[in-house]
Amino acid sequence: MLTRIDHIGIACHDLDATVEFYRATYGFEVFHTEVNEEQGVREAMLRINGTSDGGASYLQLLEPTREDSTVAKWLAKNGQGVHHIAFGTADVDADSEEIRGKGVRVLYDEPRRGSMGSRITFLHPKDCHGVLTELVTSAPVESPEH
Repeated sequence: MLTRIDHIGIACHDLDATVEFYRATYGFEVFHTEVNEEQGVREAMLRINGTSDGGASYLQLLEPTREDSTVAKWLAKNGQGVHHIAFGTADVDADSEEIRGKGVRVLYDEPRRGSMGSRITFLHPKDCHGVLTELVTSAPVESPEH
C-alpha cells in the first residue's frame, strides 16, 4: 500500500520566482524540471530527502503553460498554494483499484505518465475530505536531470 509522502504539489504563477524563494529561504535545490504538455504545466521538483524504499520526498512546483489547464483553473479560483498531496506506492494500479473498491473516485481509468517517468493517478478531492490526492509509482531515480 502507500509507503511515503512522495510530494506536495504547489501551484504558482511564476515558477522561476517560486523556485528562487524555496532555494533562498530553505536551501532546496531543483532536482528535475520538465514540461508536461498533457497536463499543461511546467514544473520543478525540489528534492527534500531520500527514503528507505528507494524513493524520495519532493516539493513539486507547478506553473500552468495554458489557461485551460487544470492548474490554471485552480489558480484562478484559489490563488497560489498547496494544490495536492501525493503518496508513493510500489503499485499504483493495484492500490488505485483497491481504493476505488472502497468508494473513492479515481480520476483516471488507467494511470498516466507523471514527473520523472512516474506512473500516477488522482483521487477526487470530494471523496478525500477536500484534498486532491495523487498516487505515484516512481520510476527508478539514478541522477538529476534538468
